[in-house]
Amino acid sequence: MNIFILPPMGLCGANSYIIASEKGSAALVDAPANADFVLREIQRRSLSMKMILLTHGHIDHIEAAAQLQKKSGCKVYIHSGDMAMLTDGRLNLANNMTGGVFDRVENALPLSDGDVLQLDEVQIKVMHTPGHTQGSVCYIAGDNMFSGDTLFRGSIGRTDFPGSDINAMRQSLKKLAAIDKDYTVYPGHEDMTSLDFEKENNYYLKRI
Repeated sequence: MNIFILPPMGLCGANSYIIASEKGSAALVDAPANADFVLREIQRRSLSMKMILLTHGHIDHIEAAAQLQKKSGCKVYIHSGDMAMLTDGRLNLANNMTGGVFDRVENALPLSDGDVLQLDEVQIKVMHTPGHTQGSVCYIAGDNMFSGDTLFRGSIGRTDFPGSDINAMRQSLKKLAAIDKDYTVYPGHEDMTSLDFEKENNYYLKRI
């Protein structure tokens, strides 16, 4: 397995990542913008995009998902709790951020806590971590965690949006703090970190 980090893109400089199997299959974690650029990056590495894994349904993480799905034929996955956000501009904040203009994602596949997706030899596990949104998830592949807007380096995702829940976020943070393994953490914004570093230094993980 290889992980390729794409530059921050889109409305809020969201991160996205390519998970590549040894056989050349690819999963894209979040799709913030610029579908053509993402496809060029996939092709430049001689990969075939099989799936898009959305960490949650806010517009700054899903903006390019519909175009990527149409152009590549890949599957799109999102937790069932955020499924409605793929077609509702109020829920996904497009009404606030783009005047309601966005490409709706159709035929997405729902995920639940504990699901495991297979990308050739790579197992990608789904951990439901609600709080930032009802259907926020972290994806775990090997020693790597893709935390979306649940956990950042030194911070956490906001809980003042429609569908956010501070109490659910606290429970999700407890869930992360209880993990007895140090994952490399690839967040939805800003820099990479590690779970052990966040346990020791992140105010929000330390105070729960």
